[in-house]
Amino acid sequence: MAPSTKVGLLFLLLIASQGLIEAEGECGSTPIGSAAASLSPCLGAAGNARANVPPACCAKVGALLRTAPRCLCAVLLSPLAKQAGINPGIAITIPKRCNIKNRQAGKKCGRYTVP
Repeated sequence: MAPSTKVGLLFLLLIASQGLIEAEGECGSTPIGSAAASLSPCLGAAGNARANVPPACCAKVGALLRTAPRCLCAVLLSPLAKQAGINPGIAITIPKRCNIKNRQAGKKCGRYTVP
């Protein structure tokens, strides 16, 4: 794991553990930081479109799309994701790269479209 990825992951986990960021609605009663932390296996793939997406990431993204599909978009567009170095334009491709069927292709997430 690259040093910058480790720093981003550490920051993400620190914010999540302190519960500093919450989003009622998109992620239900789950703080957005906790939702983001659950996606930590995706950090490498969220910054590199050519990186392999780990099976753990695909499982987490698939579960999130089944339970709270708007939460994934909220996480990707959050200041927390930006601070962790996540590129939303690349991260939005992870569900397709995982071959997730219920990914809501064509739906907008901010200025990005789910492929």
